[in-house]
Amino acid sequence: MTQQRDYRNTVFLPKTAFPMKAGLPQKEPGILSRWEDEGIYRQMRAAREGREKFVLHDGPPYANGDMHIGHALNHILKDMVCRTQNLLGKDAPYVPGWDCHGLPIEWKVEEKYRKKKLNKDEVPAEEFRAECRAYAQHWVDTQREQLKRLGVMGDWDHPYLTMDPQAEGTIVRELLKFAESGQLYRGAKPVMWSPVEKTALAEAEVEYEDITSTQIDVAFEITESPIPELVGAHAVIWTTTPWTIPVNQALAYGPEVEYRRCWFRGEEAGELPEPLKSGKFLIAAELIGAFQNRVFTASGLERLELEYEPAIKGSDLAGTIARHPMHHLGGFFAAPRPLLPGDFVTTDSGTGLVHMSPDHGEDDFDLCKAHGIEPVFAVEGDGKYREDWLWLGGQGSVINPKFNAPDGPICSDLREAGALLAASADYQHSYPHSWRSKAKVIFRCTPQWFVPMDKPIDRQAALCETEAQIRAEQGAGETLREIAMAEIGRVRFVPEKGRNRIGSMVSGRPDWVLSRQRAWGVPITLFVKKGTNQYLCDPAVNQRIVAAVSEGGVDAWSDARAQEFLGNDYNAADYERVTDILDVWFDSGSTHAFVLESGRWPDLKWPADLYLEGSDQHRGWFQSSLLESCATRGRAPYDAVLTHGFTMDQKGMKMSKSLGNTIDPLKVMQQYGADIIRLWALSVDFTEDHRIGDEILKGVSDQYRKMRNTFRYMLGALEGFDDAERVDVKDMPELERYVLVLLEKLDATMKRAVADFDYNTYVRALSEFCNEDLSAFYFDIRKDSLYCDAPSDPRRRACRTVLDTLFHALVRYAAPVLVFTAEEVWGTRYPDAASVHLNEWPVVPGKSAESEDDKFLAKWNEVRSLRRKVTEAIEPLRRDKTLGSSLEADVTIPDYELIDGWDETKAGPEIFISGQLNVDFHATEIKITRTTHHKCGRCWRHLPEVAEDGALCGRCEEAVAEIEGATA
Repeated sequence: MTQQRDYRNTVFLPKTAFPMKAGLPQKEPGILSRWEDEGIYRQMRAAREGREKFVLHDGPPYANGDMHIGHALNHILKDMVCRTQNLLGKDAPYVPGWDCHGLPIEWKVEEKYRKKKLNKDEVPAEEFRAECRAYAQHWVDTQREQLKRLGVMGDWDHPYLTMDPQAEGTIVRELLKFAESGQLYRGAKPVMWSPVEKTALAEAEVEYEDITSTQIDVAFEITESPIPELVGAHAVIWTTTPWTIPVNQALAYGPEVEYRRCWFRGEEAGELPEPLKSGKFLIAAELIGAFQNRVFTASGLERLELEYEPAIKGSDLAGTIARHPMHHLGGFFAAPRPLLPGDFVTTDSGTGLVHMSPDHGEDDFDLCKAHGIEPVFAVEGDGKYREDWLWLGGQGSVINPKFNAPDGPICSDLREAGALLAASADYQHSYPHSWRSKAKVIFRCTPQWFVPMDKPIDRQAALCETEAQIRAEQGAGETLREIAMAEIGRVRFVPEKGRNRIGSMVSGRPDWVLSRQRAWGVPITLFVKKGTNQYLCDPAVNQRIVAAVSEGGVDAWSDARAQEFLGNDYNAADYERVTDILDVWFDSGSTHAFVLESGRWPDLKWPADLYLEGSDQHRGWFQSSLLESCATRGRAPYDAVLTHGFTMDQKGMKMSKSLGNTIDPLKVMQQYGADIIRLWALSVDFTEDHRIGDEILKGVSDQYRKMRNTFRYMLGALEGFDDAERVDVKDMPELERYVLVLLEKLDATMKRAVADFDYNTYVRALSEFCNEDLSAFYFDIRKDSLYCDAPSDPRRRACRTVLDTLFHALVRYAAPVLVFTAEEVWGTRYPDAASVHLNEWPVVPGKSAESEDDKFLAKWNEVRSLRRKVTEAIEPLRRDKTLGSSLEADVTIPDYELIDGWDETKAGPEIFISGQLNVDFHATEIKITRTTHHKCGRCWRHLPEVAEDGALCGRCEEAVAEIEGATA
């Protein structure tokens, strides 16, 4: 037997310095530092200068607290948008920004005072605002470093901040546009008010939680009525807010509702207190039974029966007058309480009669105002009744459960007055809370500044910046609501359901409440003529105000400078300087003006191509930006809106510190690396609520490992490749041409995914191509050729040419997702080249005849199917050690497995990685037998031409001769 030679030094095994173990937490900071040193973002802008622009305007995160997982997801998505648009060759800059004003920051600074038992109101306003500014700047700096660590590429050295004096000046200028065009008024309306934070709140600042409240039935004695039988009876109202009874001014009935006068009878009726014992009650006919049950429950009596008279139509109650249960106190409470028609009155619950307090409800306010009844402002900003209020003056807080309890002061006084018919603290319902303090809010009527939704806009006054703009806006709706709804119909929403979501909100929203009664924010820079409700509208005064705020910030708006702003034409003593601040949503809703139009960031343009935030921003930033821009420019500041859902834990539960199920992205980066978070964020269906957790992250890490190994294999297999080795596509084997067709189809999928912002499909397609088409199929088949073919062999050269094409495509596809890993991959092959992120979309072979040939693709689908069948047949024999490898397997297939246009016996062993392949026209299934042929000492294939184990096959003899000849 011939002595066997060791041919390992003639086999082309992959060689690369690219490690299998990623070590991302240790490696990523170094890459990030290099990007900063080299100014990659500025290089990108220079490389894309003059190209078609794509502008994503960053919705400002709030400068309060560390980055959380929702933060991370949001900014990864924004980064993905900009990186993929840059990859397509567009100029897609990214300027990050922060929302810096508002109650959350003010609340945190106040906490410091509360801990020291100090009163914030005793601190000079400028000093307090300076503390708020410093607090916001601290978190801007903190979050900036955390977001950079995620690999988000942007102009981090020049972010926009709403507390920048120039930004504050722009916000003031935008406000004064509303004033100059008549889109601003001061009025008293019920707004959501936080007694804890002592300010009005916007709907976007409110969250709803389930609570249990006291429900009461209260009797209002009827003193006058066109229906004589009703005089002396009691109109019964039901409410879950007992604290509003001291501010009641009327009752409402449903004009189409049927009512009955009823009374209790039977032996037990004598045990009831007045007026239940002998009184008669006016109640909606449908709700008499529910009222009876509430009285039964409250009284504890076993059996109570009601007797009632024929129905009375609600419209017949017009002209009926009742009196307040506390009428004996005189003054406000002695005034008559008219019964008024209200279309909003239903018989879903209660009694069919609704008590009206115009201070504390929208329907109440509108109905009472229509009948000449004005609010009385009985409840102060801290939730207590005014000191001079006849009933419970100086007491509260009105939303305290004990204050409203069945044994609390309100119910006790009503009971003593003989007006409390039933009371129980068991009514469960949803109720608004401040999302900052978590305290319940109330509807409270206060003088506030509003933007009307349904007032026709003077377009010449509001939109007269350029003649071209006016022409562009011809045909826009007349009112702010109409313009906004038209824009909602025009703008692209991803997902589409976002259109209906924001549309339903805008179509039914009340006038926009702009004012807040706080200190940390942009002031409402208006002067109001004393003794009137009219604000001064003088462009020269406004120009001086804007200039002062732009230079000195919000502190410029002060009494000391009032006369300076008013100039020589007005006397400051004749004017009230408004001290309210703007709703912080107006701040953020104006950022498009400061960031996109100011010229401070010349890379940007107005309008933005895209706004991207969480689905809660349909009532927040998306909407405030829409309304601000429609009112001042006649259109939305964006052409598309992309919305993502919320991140839940891996069980689908909302994350909560109290539940201990939060995922900290900073800790995830420490353990796994930023690329793993990015891969997770871009793999989930982010348009819906999605999940994250330890097990999910382990799965993402496995997905990452497979993609990393794909790159590692290509790097190793391409060692030493140059253009001289390249082969034209037309000269390649059919397998290579098939892989290029697959790449072409992947390329189309990736481009479509970018256009659709469908990053879940983008990542899934890339991952599946790497795993299924390459690692499990092409790489597996071609490793024999790569390792063992001679360097000059056309098949090996074709394979390496395809691998080079694949490398350049895949590293570019992966770069927006795995930003650090792609840089490492690129730098391993091209250590002296510029960053991978400066590359553009890969050039793949164009559409070929084969890519359009259905028969070609169908044939290769059959080949892959047959390969799977053969592999499945071999695997049991490998498991039981009958075969050492698939190369020892001779394969026999039935004739029905023959594939038209493919030579199974010639190409099969190569594709199946097996021994010889035969076709048996009588076989009914695939058969595997152990080969009897000898094993080549270099490629390990079992072939008839190999004389004995360890000898070389013909291919290997030629390859060795070429290699050794080249060496010699």
